[in-house]
Amino acid sequence: MTGPRVVIIGAGVVGAALADELSCAGWTDVTVVDQGPLPATGGSSSHAPGLVFQTNPSKAMTELARYTVEKLLSLDVDGQPCFLQVGGLEVATTPERLAELHRRHGWVTSWGVEARVVGPEECVALHPLLDRSRVLGGLFVPTDGLAKAVLAVEAQTRRAAARGVRFLERHEVLAVTQDDGRVTGVVTDRGGELAADVVVCCAGIWGPRVARMAGMELPLTPLAHQFAWTGPVPALAGQSAEAVRPILRHQDADLYYRDRHDRIGIGSYGHRPMPVAADDIAAYGETDGMPSVLAFTEDDFADAWTETRSLLPATREAKVEEGINGLFSFTTDGMPLLGESPQVKGFWVAEAVWVTHSAGVGRAMAEWLVDGHCSSFDLHECDVNRFEPHQLAPDYVLARGCRNFVEVYDIVHPLQPTGAPRPIRTSPFHSRQEELGAYFLEANGWERPQWYESNAGLVEGRSIPTPNDWAARHWSPVVGAEARATRETVALYDMTALKRLEVTGRGAAAFLQRLTTGNVDKSVGSVTYTLLLDHDGGIRSDITVARLGRDLFQVGVNGNLDLDHLTRRLPADGTVAVRDITAGTCCVGLWGPLAREVLQPLADADFSDEGLKYFRAKRAHVGAVPVTAMRLSYVGELGWELYTTADLGLKLWDTLLAAARPLGGVPAGRGAFNSLRLEKGYRSFGTDMTFEHDPYEAGLAFAVKEDKDDFTGKAALARRREQVRRRLTCLTVDDPGDVVMGKEPVYDGDRPVGYVTSAAYGYTIGKGIAYAWLPAELSVPGRALGIGYFDRRVAARVAAEPLFDPAMSRLRG
Repeated sequence: MTGPRVVIIGAGVVGAALADELSCAGWTDVTVVDQGPLPATGGSSSHAPGLVFQTNPSKAMTELARYTVEKLLSLDVDGQPCFLQVGGLEVATTPERLAELHRRHGWVTSWGVEARVVGPEECVALHPLLDRSRVLGGLFVPTDGLAKAVLAVEAQTRRAAARGVRFLERHEVLAVTQDDGRVTGVVTDRGGELAADVVVCCAGIWGPRVARMAGMELPLTPLAHQFAWTGPVPALAGQSAEAVRPILRHQDADLYYRDRHDRIGIGSYGHRPMPVAADDIAAYGETDGMPSVLAFTEDDFADAWTETRSLLPATREAKVEEGINGLFSFTTDGMPLLGESPQVKGFWVAEAVWVTHSAGVGRAMAEWLVDGHCSSFDLHECDVNRFEPHQLAPDYVLARGCRNFVEVYDIVHPLQPTGAPRPIRTSPFHSRQEELGAYFLEANGWERPQWYESNAGLVEGRSIPTPNDWAARHWSPVVGAEARATRETVALYDMTALKRLEVTGRGAAAFLQRLTTGNVDKSVGSVTYTLLLDHDGGIRSDITVARLGRDLFQVGVNGNLDLDHLTRRLPADGTVAVRDITAGTCCVGLWGPLAREVLQPLADADFSDEGLKYFRAKRAHVGAVPVTAMRLSYVGELGWELYTTADLGLKLWDTLLAAARPLGGVPAGRGAFNSLRLEKGYRSFGTDMTFEHDPYEAGLAFAVKEDKDDFTGKAALARRREQVRRRLTCLTVDDPGDVVMGKEPVYDGDRPVGYVTSAAYGYTIGKGIAYAWLPAELSVPGRALGIGYFDRRVAARVAAEPLFDPAMSRLRG
């Protein structure tokens, strides 16, 4: 098999890896073009210092890095290795950083990479240049090391060329051609068109310029990053091997280090952000050196050099002899940009990928292209179509890219609010929420209350346990009071940040029926919780589908990837349309045992149990406001999601809150919401389950109607149903001070066996809750396990779920 005609733009570490992986999979009609000479084409790969630290809070990023290490270890060029596995050491010079290293050890353990936290003596034993008096401890990963980026390019291009891949160096791409919304090829400065069925942009810092040729905006900012080499360090005299010490991170000062014989390389993120527009970067040959290398600015490096001489005293006998300001790609959320353009079929991107993850991305993209999905890695965090429209605005892209540069080595709390530009999206209730003292966090650009200071009085008389220091950040005892108030009376929740789509047309029912695991072709007024699957049976999303008319459906989804998923599968005959209605609408969740007492007197419709059953919807008026009411509850209490248009949202909020106040009703925030949904065992896509999990593992088999006609992923599910080897499992923790946050490793004795997804304190049940992926044989109620939390082991126990109201009597009351 030769596969379709493929043109890859860019022959750096990503383009070379993709060419190698595609040709290995049998696609050999592949042409790789680059404006520079092989193997050092002049982009970021050509000057990359090559340090590969695998530790990352993202499971996918760690796995991409691990594959990169494994592959590069197997490659050489005429006997020269492409990877030097010297290990990686991150050191702490403050107590806060040492605690962070324990947290990082938890991540890497969760993702299956060997690591250990070591004391200061072992740090110095591993890296003797360190000043023992400065170091409090370190994180050591033995499999980290140095990637020889240019050699890796050469090794992989040689392999691909041997299979028939064609490489065209010194060919600058001038245009991406297309016809009727599909890519047809690329035009280079050598004349003529290179015909293609698939074009993949791996152009790195030039990516935004190339993508724009296909009408695609990439949220990518090239930023200059300082890297310098010392002259000879006397203490290293005679070192014949290129590197013998671990690569080193000093994140307290935004610095990293590597050996090169008797010299030390120093990388710094501690300087001011230096963004460069992609259109302003020279093409290869327009400058004397590499276009991705800018002149070194010594003043920006002064603090880095002072700190280096303090941490590594041996460098005091050396000087900085050379340095660069090298350009690298940064995105708005720090993750790569992978996937197909929403505008032009066949135009793909693999951008914002550093050497650390390059071979893994090559493998992932090859699987995606050849098989239609990626089976080796969960790419939901990396999909280029994940962004909302405002996240593609140039001002936003620049501001967030620069912030990510500044924060690249910062200690970032999982709930830490994002910075400017903010606020961006506000619900119609925002002014009232400000008046009520809302503490806002951000969700997809929306300002969303975490709790309300106006509810501080609810804390009095209640025993609200205080969590540990880390979990107590961006937390208030008001969170617990709001959760309990929801269970006792009634609360209003701002649910506007949930993305809402309208699916219409005479083919709408059949369209949704084909794509979902449930039966959505039911009577008008039905609401169905269902799943979107990939062809391999992996969960792409969990959604709710409300049938509001014969050919009208409102679909609650998890984000822009769901909109992209549905839009790409629309029938060509125009019988179905999908429209994002989120911005023009809003939603209030009215939940609690007294919810009916609030709503019924205000409404012109019957909201009794018979009038609107569980998982049914109807149109009605609440006071003067027309609403679509859906009887659902993500917190496990009686109530409704009440939707209306944005212009009437404030009136709806005021009407409901005025009626709820005399009954003890309150507004409540996301902190309470998360606690309540975990008490009920409700999953959150992107956190509890992702593309790599199936419904049977995730405890969502009830959402699959196996007797239904064919739907996407059905054939794969038949195989996976009998092969459940892991399960999403509920754990409880007795000590309220031991609330964990997510991504911590779970241990059976001393053996790491899984990892935590979501966690919170359950204020109704009086225990900490942690959901975790575990081997199926350990997912047995009563099983005692441990959770690695910083430098401690938290006792936990497997529990039957749901923890609250297993009979569902409160929801159906």
